Amino acid sequence: MLFLENVLLALSGLRANKMRSLLTMLGIIIGIASVIAIMTLGDSISSSVTESMSSMGANNITVGLQQKSTTEETTESGMTFSMGPRGTEMSDEDYVTDEMLQDLEERYADSIDGFSLTESVGSGTAREGSAYAYVTATGLNADALENTDLTLLAGRTLTERDQEEARKVVLVSDLLVENLLGTSNIEAVGKTINVLFEERYYAYTIVGVYEYEESSLGFSSSSAEDTETTMYMPLQTARDQNHNTSGYSQFTVLTADGVSASELSTTIEEYMNSRYYRNNNSYEIGTMTLESVVESMTEMLSTVSLAIAAIAGISLLVGGIGVMNIMLVSITERTREIGTRKALGATNGSIRLQFITEAIVLCLVGGAIGIVLGIALAAAGTNMLGYAVSPSVTGIVLSVSFSVFIGVFFGYYPANKAAKLNPIEALRYE
Repeated sequence: MLFLENVLLALSGLRANKMRSLLTMLGIIIGIASVIAIMTLGDSISSSVTESMSSMGANNITVGLQQKSTTEETTESGMTFSMGPRGTEMSDEDYVTDEMLQDLEERYADSIDGFSLTESVGSGTAREGSAYAYVTATGLNADALENTDLTLLAGRTLTERDQEEARKVVLVSDLLVENLLGTSNIEAVGKTINVLFEERYYAYTIVGVYEYEESSLGFSSSSAEDTETTMYMPLQTARDQNHNTSGYSQFTVLTADGVSASELSTTIEEYMNSRYYRNNNSYEIGTMTLESVVESMTEMLSTVSLAIAAIAGISLLVGGIGVMNIMLVSITERTREIGTRKALGATNGSIRLQFITEAIVLCLVGGAIGIVLGIALAAAGTNMLGYAVSPSVTGIVLSVSFSVFIGVFFGYYPANKAAKLNPIEALRYE
């Protein structure tokens, strides 16, 4: 009951001295608003990046060839240093072959759902009269196509027969159809387009049109006409165009549900290096998972956000000093009131609790205003950057907790000073 009375008394004091209270809370408001805004902005960016990378296949494993180091040196402390790559060009014997992939799939059948194989043809320009469209051409197999998040608007997807016969058929975006052909998506199916790659034109037949989506990471061209979209073709078509008969320098392992990508990537790397590349003096297998990249990026963004928030939190310390200062002034102004209460029987503990409560209420009100302001600033910032706002619950809890701590810490000294006042001297105070 006494605590509730103290709260009401503190709120009454805030209303009686609005401007002074606002100036006192200003440091708390700015500090908490800064912390909330920075942590919310960091969490929003982190969530958006994580979702984007997860949609790209965070649980898949990228396997590729990398050059071996020439020599290794071990220091006295036991640390090993590699002395640079060998710098040799890849030969036909270095590439990963279909036989290796088949062996890998059979060996780890319970953990592998398939292999995403792609072949980059490069960037080109599709032309139709005076109209043009920029494309980047990629060949992919059935697993890679299935793993690509495409929304088909017209026509069909690439079939197994397209893959086997290496047909010159492609999937193009609706943006390409609009810029190049100026027809509907349905009318575009079956049409032939000519694409210029390195001073040579190649003809392809459109068999399907997919919906173009801008990158969720926020990268976009200055205009729709100059936007480069992806043109998909059968893997073997791309390999024939590149005159590639050697094998693969890189592929992606599609992991089965419930399989740890990190553990499987280590297993695959060790197996392939010991089975196929032990006697290869120039190249070896290296693996990477987007899962580890996502974890590292999330950890980095969180660390940066916390570091900046900690710097912004310095203003909370300044605000706490302001609270202590105003409480000392308040005690001086209310010396006779304190003396009267003590003369009427108020204990030191009740006087101390009264002023600590006032300090806490002052900080909590400032904290509430700071939270609202911080979320508003974060929402404006995330909208400007094109991300979805994700309020930082951790930041809010920490800020409120810190506000209470500041109220107790910086309010205790003035409260204790008030509690120790001699009632006779307090009553004589002018």
